[in-house]
Amino acid sequence: MRISRRGLILGGSALMAGCSSATASTVELATPLVMPQPVPTPAVEPVILAGDPAPLDPKGMVRKEVMDRAMAALDIHHRKIPQRDRMYLVDFKVHSSLPRLFEVDLLAGTVTALRTSHGRGSDPEHTGVPRAFSNTPDSYMSSVGSYVTAGASSGPQQGPNVLLDGLEYSNDKARERAIIVHGADYADPDFLEREGKLGRSYGCFSVAHADLPALRERMGEGRLLFAFS
Repeated sequence: MRISRRGLILGGSALMAGCSSATASTVELATPLVMPQPVPTPAVEPVILAGDPAPLDPKGMVRKEVMDRAMAALDIHHRKIPQRDRMYLVDFKVHSSLPRLFEVDLLAGTVTALRTSHGRGSDPEHTGVPRAFSNTPDSYMSSVGSYVTAGASSGPQQGPNVLLDGLEYSNDKARERAIIVHGADYADPDFLEREGKLGRSYGCFSVAHADLPALRERMGEGRLLFAFS
């Protein structure tokens, strides 16, 4: 039986057969011996297994280590991540000028890549790649680990955003630190064209204003966002 890595395949029931024995004795038969006839076996409908899901990330856009860790996080935190159609991965090994926020369609296997910022405390020299991470308030650093999206929100400073709850010791102060997904001028294409890299946040996952509305709707509530370096 094949088991899909991204879903459960329902199987059929197993048929069990038993047999019994008895001690034979010599007796006279008043009627001719009638040999037992074979019992017709009822037709068994074949069990049709669900087909394999589409290959995950067929173009290899996400580093294998990041994808593997994120898939493991889905299982580890399955009680807190009820939505299993999409997940979001951030690879902080990638320079901020390049796409490094990946939306993974777990049903179709496709991947969409966007750009996102990192915290200024993680990259004080503004190299474009974060070097350190922290869960400490006022550190202005990015945090790594598993988050669950907590729904759309809006604030007076960042405007429309997506709330996040950290699920691990490395990011469980996300709400206290106001770590969210939001749009920012320093993540817009004109800033990137001018500076050659995105600006830095205070630890939030800032994206281009044009990307935010659709991303905010798709992220919704109860999906994994996994940040790794």
